Amino acid sequence: MNNSCLPVGLFDSGMGGLTVLKAINACLPAENVTYLGDTARLPYGTKGKDTIVRYTVQAVGKLVDMGVKMLVIACNTATSAALPSLRKNFAPLPVLGVVEPGALAAARASRTGQIVVIATEATITSGVYHQAILRIRPDAQVLGRACTLFVPLAEEGWMKGLVVEETARRYLKDVFSPAVSTPGPDTLLLGCTHFPPLLPALRRIVGNSVQIVDSAATTAQCVRDALVAYGILREGGEGTCRFLTTDNQGRFAQKGSLFLGRPLKPSEVELVDL
Repeated sequence: MNNSCLPVGLFDSGMGGLTVLKAINACLPAENVTYLGDTARLPYGTKGKDTIVRYTVQAVGKLVDMGVKMLVIACNTATSAALPSLRKNFAPLPVLGVVEPGALAAARASRTGQIVVIATEATITSGVYHQAILRIRPDAQVLGRACTLFVPLAEEGWMKGLVVEETARRYLKDVFSPAVSTPGPDTLLLGCTHFPPLLPALRRIVGNSVQIVDSAATTAQCVRDALVAYGILREGGEGTCRFLTTDNQGRFAQKGSLFLGRPLKPSEVELVDL
């Protein structure tokens, strides 16, 4: 088989990475994609680094065994902890994470360089977004805020309403309600692929003047650039999507539809054992 016909392997700890899949489908409609969500071991964001690396390498190995031409780690926590290990273990496959594209998008969007990153505890503790943004824009002032409860809210399908807004307010009100004499941050970077569906609630908390950056679209463009660079871009025809989960196909289909933006049937989801 021509390598260009092999699927792009997409990994996330749960269903949030489906927002990246949606963006890849829009940007690269001819590409075949295999998505694996490790829902049995969710969440990754509150686990230690060694555990995250072990789980990620194991799950990604499943995708590699199935045959993929490229790996996209559509999970900020896994990217921040395991990207070097993945590139070492699965060379020469190209491996792309979501942190660098997200940092690039935020650096470009911010007028003042004052950027707030919201993500899981593990991602914020790692400091990867701070480092990535400062490499692109040394004048930036980056504040990280761990928003741990957003992941289970999103996975539960609670993406709007009083509970979501009050949670967002507790996390962010102090950051986006500074003294009148002090200019506040002008950019909010969603440093977790579970967070984009919460955007309406976040917008009501941060106000209309703040740029909210989702790394999915930028990641999709970076995937395209990598496929072109490696000479493995699939052109022509309509791509397919294969969905894999490590637990509860019915729940994956039900909740995953919210992230994907289209109905997903349980019969479309395969159960895999790691």
